Amino acid sequence: MKNILVKGIFGIGLCTAVLAGCTNNSVAPSTKVTPIEIPESVATGSGQFAFDFFKNLQATQPATENLFVSPLSLHMAMGMLLAGAQGETASEIKTALKLNDISEDDLQQAYKVLIRDLPIADSRVKVGLANSMWYKEGFPVKTDYTQGLKDIFNAEVTGLPFDATALAKINQWASDNTNKKIDKVLDSITADQVMFLLNALYFKGSWQSEFDPKNTKEAAYNLEDGTGKTTTMMFHEGTFDAASNDTYKALRLPYANGQFNMTLILPNDGVKIGDVMSAMKYTDWEDLQKSQLHGTKVMVGLPKFQLKYSVKLNKTLSQMGIQKVFLPGAELQGISSQNNLLVSFVKQDTFLGVDEEGTEAAAVTTIGIEVTSLPMVQKFICNKPFGLVISENTSNSILFMGRIMNPTLH
Repeated sequence: MKNILVKGIFGIGLCTAVLAGCTNNSVAPSTKVTPIEIPESVATGSGQFAFDFFKNLQATQPATENLFVSPLSLHMAMGMLLAGAQGETASEIKTALKLNDISEDDLQQAYKVLIRDLPIADSRVKVGLANSMWYKEGFPVKTDYTQGLKDIFNAEVTGLPFDATALAKINQWASDNTNKKIDKVLDSITADQVMFLLNALYFKGSWQSEFDPKNTKEAAYNLEDGTGKTTTMMFHEGTFDAASNDTYKALRLPYANGQFNMTLILPNDGVKIGDVMSAMKYTDWEDLQKSQLHGTKVMVGLPKFQLKYSVKLNKTLSQMGIQKVFLPGAELQGISSQNNLLVSFVKQDTFLGVDEEGTEAAAVTTIGIEVTSLPMVQKFICNKPFGLVISENTSNSILFMGRIMNPTLH
């Protein structure tokens, strides 16, 4: 299949306007853009998966909680699991990941390209993407499976006695690959657990035009239950790509050379951000990007905050149709000749920090495998729950998605 430069759901186009009033706080855009070319079918499927995943996640979580996850990290971790799945188990994973119309070669090539090219796409944005597989010494892992993880996912493969030392090493790997933002992904290793698959994604980008700290001040923030609080709000006036419709306003903030962006989604009065994010589909996002966002002079207000989030995804993935892999009889014969394997958990730990200089974000997805013992200045002030997406333009990759209900600066 032909590879194309995709500027779709995971990619929000370059903001070319020179932002006003920030000469001393701007990161001069680089003229060099490193396009990331993946098959269109993979880009489209990945985008559909991202929004379907977030919609189902919201349905399993309390409506008042902050949510922040990485569709890309989850997709890649599940891709490693898919490499060892067979039969109905593999079919369920492929359907949920929107891979039914995608060839194995196209998928593998896309993973390789993202792992190779995302970290070097913008010299002023730091992206780390790493994979690993840890197995219990003595557990018979098929050579074809481990070699595939190395070749396709550039994964580190390590066999260890599953004791306290192994626990420390796995957590250290997560910390090392997220700039110490996620220092623990496992609390313990149980006797029946024989393998862990991990994906780590790290992002740090400076705004193309930074917020001036002199303009940061305490401001009111309206919670969805009608109460209010005070938060630390950053302000900046400039020209940004913006759009609005009957339910929300959207605005994108570029990082560095504009290849990576944060898109803010602010619901209109009387509309809940959860409803907006659940209703948004790939086609809506693509239309927003291609035809609705235009350079507009805007006063932006964005909370300065940090959050850590951890979520077990078994229920969410089950709602998306991935069920057999969690049950006895899971068809994971591609991993091992043992027929009594199942996935005990899929979880994701994330970090998000937003300040005047830019954004730092990290995610680790962990899959545990066990044996069964069986012109006017508009205002865009995020003073109420809002959504956000961090994306890369040319590969159509959504790195992170969030629903910020109650921002807090720690």
